[in-house]
Amino acid sequence: MNRTEGLQIKRGDKIVIVGGGFAGLQLIKKLQKQDVDILLIDKQNHHQFQPLFYQVASARLEPASISFPFRKLFQRKRNVDFMLADVFRIFPESKTILTDNGEVSYDHLVIASGCKTNFFGNREIQKYSLSMKTTHEAIAIRNRILLSIEKMAFVSEEERKALSNIVIVGAGATGVEMAGSFSELRSTVLPKDYPHLDFSHFNIMLLDGSPNTLNNMSEQARKKSREYLSERMGVEVRTNVIATTYDGNFMTLNTGEVIPTKTVIWAAGVTGNIMKGISEESIFRGRYIVDRFSRIQGYDAIYAIGDIAYMKTEKYPNGHPQVANVAINQGKKLAENMTASLRGKAPSAFEYQDKGSMATVGKHKAVVDLPFLKFHGPLAWFFWMFLHLMLILSVRNKLIVFINWAWSYITKDTSLRLIITNSREVEEEA
Repeated sequence: MNRTEGLQIKRGDKIVIVGGGFAGLQLIKKLQKQDVDILLIDKQNHHQFQPLFYQVASARLEPASISFPFRKLFQRKRNVDFMLADVFRIFPESKTILTDNGEVSYDHLVIASGCKTNFFGNREIQKYSLSMKTTHEAIAIRNRILLSIEKMAFVSEEERKALSNIVIVGAGATGVEMAGSFSELRSTVLPKDYPHLDFSHFNIMLLDGSPNTLNNMSEQARKKSREYLSERMGVEVRTNVIATTYDGNFMTLNTGEVIPTKTVIWAAGVTGNIMKGISEESIFRGRYIVDRFSRIQGYDAIYAIGDIAYMKTEKYPNGHPQVANVAINQGKKLAENMTASLRGKAPSAFEYQDKGSMATVGKHKAVVDLPFLKFHGPLAWFFWMFLHLMLILSVRNKLIVFINWAWSYITKDTSLRLIITNSREVEEEA
């Protein structure tokens, strides 16, 4: 069978989608009016808007503002159902998957499970540091920061030093945005809440093994983001350094330097949420190898889209960047091809058109790289806010986020600094 003809969707087929991120939701959105049965499986009961997790972590937004329950999204969608479950294994021969909620059959399986934090095999760092790939993890970072500040006034000088050092490892967009947000929290918000504390010794460190911040963006964006952080916002940026160990109290660098810190946030890389049952030959660097029609290599009825998919093209010989825009467009294209198959038409190959990248560092400080233009400053900042606001799913949530941003812009403050944890977690923090 010709692989380009293998996309054979029939009316009434059951399409199971694992993962309700940008890619999975786009696929459902474009397929929901077709004569197929769609089942979404996710271990969370809501879509998580990951680009704004750092604002949850820095107490700028509540998680409900950027989280969207799947069952609410699928109301009145008669051919779309949802299962809250974790997938254990795929059985391609019988076209079934095993979950903690039982066995599920499929005619076509779409894996859109996204990525998790990559600790590069360093189990000690994984055990003691914080990551930010889920809503729960973003809340955990917020709790850790606020609990540390609460303790600072009542501990010894030595322990206060460790509590006062926040170390962020990884100077990509996530690390840069988080460092900038914590810097603004330190300068404009915390002194109002804790007038008796001296925040001049509250240090924010951003580390990266490469020579630059925002290493995947333009030279202008790299230089400007570093200037914003180092010269204007008081963030200690260190590049060409690698974190080697962390025991919960001290982080050691490859230079031999030891940094006392109770808070290490790991944003240094991601790896795919790989599921058992797919051949190792179809996996490359933590991603499923797919063709231009999103089918996993060696399988006709199993597809992968979004961050989990490794698709080589002439424009992207090393695969596409793991960003939201790629995921959204792969979801749209797969839906388009499945719809074409239902109508007896041939599929068309995916081709990604890079519309640019951006990152925000702080108020009136952002960098934008478009194919035809690169700019920074207040205009870039407003541009970033507008595009992210438009990506948020519901009108209600758009309005809530806009009101929060507007209030913060005017007052340089928020009212969201709640420590939401249980007594056991507080004891663990201590």
